[in-house]
Amino acid sequence: MRLPVDDEIYNVNAVWLGPPNKTLPFRARYVAYAVGALVFVILQVIERRLGIGLGFFSLAYSLLVTVGLTRLILNVVDADRPLASAIAGFAHEVGAPRQRTKPTVGVIRPARVRAVPTRLSRAQRRAAWQATRDEGTQEVAA
Repeated sequence: MRLPVDDEIYNVNAVWLGPPNKTLPFRARYVAYAVGALVFVILQVIERRLGIGLGFFSLAYSLLVTVGLTRLILNVVDADRPLASAIAGFAHEVGAPRQRTKPTVGVIRPARVRAVPTRLSRAQRRAAWQATRDEGTQEVAA
């Protein structure tokens, strides 16, 4: 069950209704006009960088994308979360330190790698051990 809001201030939207009996066919908050204009300008800059010319269809598609992106952006903006705090939260999320998921890759230069002798086999180790033992017993006997 949804409870009605007890604060009357939240029931008021900051929208321009137009002159009496001549309202716009849509309701948009004041912030939507500013966000929409900014999104439209950014889209136009991107289109010109991509080499898309200025024509009817490019403007029409830009306008449609602008409306969609503006609605998407303003879904998270309301009286409790203004646009500035939504942008700040997005910037903090993007810039937050993350745990590294891929290993660090380094370059190994052969001149700096120490050569490690190969490990002797069991028979070779036993022979070396007996040779040192026999040398020790010969010195004691002498």
